[in-house]
Order: sequence, then C-alpha cells, then structure tokens
Amino acid sequence: MAGITAAAASGTACAPAQPVPPTRTVFYASVGPDLGSYTVDEAALTLTRDSVTRTPGPVQYVWVHPTAPVMYVAYSNRSTANDDHGVAAYRIDRATGRLTGLGAPLTLDNRPIHLTVHPAGRQLLIAYNQPSALTVHELGPDGSIGSPVAQREPVDAGNYAHQVRVAPSGTVVVLSTRGSDATPTTPAQPGALEVFRFSDGMLTDQRTITEGDGTAFGPRHVDFHPTKPWMYVSMERNNEVLTFEVQDDGIAASPRSTAATVSHPELRAPTQYLGPIHVHPNGRYVYVVNRSDGTVDSGGQEVHGPGENTVAVFAVDEAGGEPTLIQTIGIEAFHARTFSIHPNGKMLVTAAVAPLAERDGEDVRVVPAGFSVFGIGDDGRLTFVRKYDVDVGAGPLFWCGMVPL
Repeated sequence: MAGITAAAASGTACAPAQPVPPTRTVFYASVGPDLGSYTVDEAALTLTRDSVTRTPGPVQYVWVHPTAPVMYVAYSNRSTANDDHGVAAYRIDRATGRLTGLGAPLTLDNRPIHLTVHPAGRQLLIAYNQPSALTVHELGPDGSIGSPVAQREPVDAGNYAHQVRVAPSGTVVVLSTRGSDATPTTPAQPGALEVFRFSDGMLTDQRTITEGDGTAFGPRHVDFHPTKPWMYVSMERNNEVLTFEVQDDGIAASPRSTAATVSHPELRAPTQYLGPIHVHPNGRYVYVVNRSDGTVDSGGQEVHGPGENTVAVFAVDEAGGEPTLIQTIGIEAFHARTFSIHPNGKMLVTAAVAPLAERDGEDVRVVPAGFSVFGIGDDGRLTFVRKYDVDVGAGPLFWCGMVPL
C-alpha cells in the first residue's frame, strides 16, 4: 500500500525519484471484540504485541481494502443475545499499524460471517450464515461504507453461506455455502458453490455448482491462484481440496482434481473438519488447516478425541494446477479457525480458537489457545518454530491476518 511520488503520478520525469518506504507487515488477531496488532520480525519469525482496538462486538472476520489503508471488521454477538451485528471500518496508520474508526459502523440484521472487497475497491460484499444471505454495499473514495446496492435479480444464498470471494478479474463472485450434516433431529442440508457474474455492484447470471443432491458437498472457503486460472476449495464436510478452472464467465461446472487433506478421511465425522485455505504468494503451494475439537470421556474428564489439528501442504502442478499433498504438520494446539501467510512467503501463523484438554499419558493437561508460528522453506514445507499462548477470557481467538503497510 505504499504511495507513489507526485512526479510519477503526473507523468513528469524531471524531478528526482523519491525513495519508496520499505514495506512493513503487521499481524492482527481478534480475541472476542478485541483486535490486537503485533509487530512482525520476518527474520526471527516472532510476533510482539503492540496495541489493541476494542471493536463494537465479537470479531467474525476482517478484510483490508485493496488500495486504501482501510480495514473492515465484521462483528456479531451470536454467542449471547444474537441481536448486535455489523461491520466497522477503520483507518490503518501506515507507520504504526494502529486503527482509527472511519465513520459509524454499518448496522446489520444478522451475523456477518465473512466479507470481502472488490479488487477495484468500489464495493464491499458481506456473507451471512443464518439465515444465509449475500449483500453488496458501495464504498466511498475514502473507503467509507455507503449504501447497499439493490439487486435486480433475486440472490439464492443456499444453505449456511460461509465465505464470499471475488475472482481476480473482478467479474465473478463465488459464495461458498457449506450446508450442514444431519443431526439426530434434523436432516442434512445441501452445500454448493453459488457463482455470479458481477458488474457495477450487480450480481447476475447465478449458477450453482454441487455434486449429487449436495448433502455430501460442503465448501467452506476458496482461494485463487495469483497468476493462473485456478481456484482451490476447502471442503469442510469432506476434508478434501478441490481444484476448479476459472473461466471468463464463471467457474467450471466440475472440479479438475480432488485431493484428501488427512490420512483417514473416512474417520472425519464427527470430530474432523477442514478450515480455511490459502495459496502461497508464489502460486506453487496450497495450505489448508485440518481442525478438530471433538471430545471423549476419559475417566470422567472430557478430553480431545480422535482427529487431526494440522496444516496440510500441497505442491501445485505448474501445468494443470492439481495439488499433491507433500506434508502435514501439527499446530501444537486445537481448532485453528484461521491462519495467515506473510507476504514474503516465508512465515505462516495459525490461530487456535480456545483451550482444550488432552490426555498426556496418565495425566490430563489443558492446551491453551494461541498462535503457532511456522517457517516456510523454499520447497513450501513448514517447520514449527514456536507457539504463543493467548488468554481468551474476552472471547474466542476467531481471526488472524497479515497486513502489509
């Protein structure tokens, strides 16, 4: 987000070029309504707490404007009265990373589970899970949140929307609708990828991508390759990564490859799920989190049961885009809901939501919530470096992200 000089902006060449400040990356993470910022030492792979911003409610997800130093924070008190939902905008100080409120928060009727900004920075898109919905809001030149965009066509948001993304072209929107597994009292709900054409804030030409009746199809998040027409999908209810071709008018109707993320996918239910997915900045690797927080009774105590809490690392075929699993590595914690990769591609941090007890021989120990820090090698593989325990008394450790300033 470094600016350009006046001479460069005007096209003149007579003035000497001004030095561009070095890029600095800040790590942000939320604990309940508290959004903390951390100084990142890229060489030592360390995080140092800097400041905390109290947001209007428990943070659900965060997205940063593609060109302006503005951050959008979705919040919801879903764990209490479930009647306080919104999105707050903040200016990011480029020197310190500290946040200052930008206008009044946008008040919403339901929980915003995810949000994103169009690559051109003109619209904010918000996904809601219960009831499932998708809305578009105009953004001002300064990044402030403006009016909602009334859609000309009805938007079918499927069952339990979990993420909304805009393809790099800016003309395609993908809404991941996870669906839900059956319970003793409710039937399974189908999942799908809802794909739209997008122009001037309008969602049109909706198409649904799923398999069979959708009850075994459960996409959580997608991410796009930085230079190739490939989209990768983390299938929460399947513990698989799907690869789709991104086309001019949308997404291919069926995946070009499927890859398991765990050693025993048949043992997934009810404790093994998949988390977010990110493509490495160089496009050669894909990372996804296997998460598990299911418990079993052990001598009268609830402890973690079977299930992986790992980062799965995939190498991407340069010709066809298909990912091949090359590593899984433990996070030394439980249930990483989010993780982030440093822009330099050398550091990865996961955020485990809450503490959980585990059996340790004859004893039981509680593993705290926290950040697990990994180094990323030239071959894409991860090396565990350290874990930072985090006090989650104010709420779950729900989101984390690296933001270049």
